Amino acid sequence: MAYNINDDCISCGACEAECPVSAISAGDSKYVIDADTCIDCGACAGVCPVDAPKPE
Repeated sequence: MAYNINDDCISCGACEAECPVSAISAGDSKYVIDADTCIDCGACAGVCPVDAPKPE
């Protein structure tokens, strides 16, 4: 199960810097997580100021 970033994302980039496997990148209007790379560690959710990353 991978994490997904919802529309609450404010594009601050905190999650991208925290991801140990570089599964997160900037998208058009929010950051996105590559489900095939995500290891479901939850590090992104722990640093997000708006609680946008959620387990799928």
